Amino acid sequence: MRGVTKSFGRHTVLQDITFDVPRGKTTAILGPSGTGKSVLLKTIIGLLTPERGQIFVDGEPVVGIREKELYRIRRKFGVLFQDGALFGSMSLFDNIAFPLREHTSKSEREIRRIVLDKADLVGLGDHLTKLPGEVSGGMRKRAGLARALVLDPEIILFDEPDSGLDPVRVAYLDDLVVTAQRESGATFFIITHNIQSVMRTADYMGLLFRSRLVAFGSKAEMSTTADPIVTQFLQGRAEGPIAMDEMAEPEDQPGGLGAPLAASAGSVAALGPVSSSAAG
Repeated sequence: MRGVTKSFGRHTVLQDITFDVPRGKTTAILGPSGTGKSVLLKTIIGLLTPERGQIFVDGEPVVGIREKELYRIRRKFGVLFQDGALFGSMSLFDNIAFPLREHTSKSEREIRRIVLDKADLVGLGDHLTKLPGEVSGGMRKRAGLARALVLDPEIILFDEPDSGLDPVRVAYLDDLVVTAQRESGATFFIITHNIQSVMRTADYMGLLFRSRLVAFGSKAEMSTTADPIVTQFLQGRAEGPIAMDEMAEPEDQPGGLGAPLAASAGSVAALGPVSSSAAG
């Protein structure tokens, strides 16, 4: 992302957001509720268009291109939505198989092999005949993850993957995320406010606060920075620059935003800035 700014009327939600997502790693963007995380994700997947700035995927610009080209770039992506976004009238098997049937010419035999492989990866092999309404929220998340993986995308986006889950199921999902990333080698990009989950899954982290990217760096760098906004958020303290009204206008903000932490050049790779939209 390069200088990405997104506003709604007079309210600027994202202001001059610039960072690179390391290829083949897990990156998480954190921030208090209402600070633009969801808008960032929607901008990345092309549901919203920024007023300024550009988003690149493998060096290709995304903002301002023709719809046909955007669809082509979107094939690089898989998405795990907050609620799984499963089709209620389809079995878990058919939900996972849907992208393969929609976007490929694979035979049903080949589709079955791939679906069973991804379902086994997320621990759903014994539940594929069930409808989404017949399984728990955690199972729906796992089915959504299997569907996001089924086309072997280069990049997978996660929108608050832990929402609605109890701590034990969050920990189990985190283990699945780590395993899936290691086995697929894909670039994982997570939007969340769950600090414990990020510490278990992420290699790199960024923090959004009042429309801006406060800092971005490796997990070790972010965990040891002296930036007061980062330390307050990661430690979950009430005292610090982040007040109860975290959506205060920039001119009301105490102090200044910290400078972005630089991830090592060797690990920040060719995704350019992360971006683009969801696979089907």
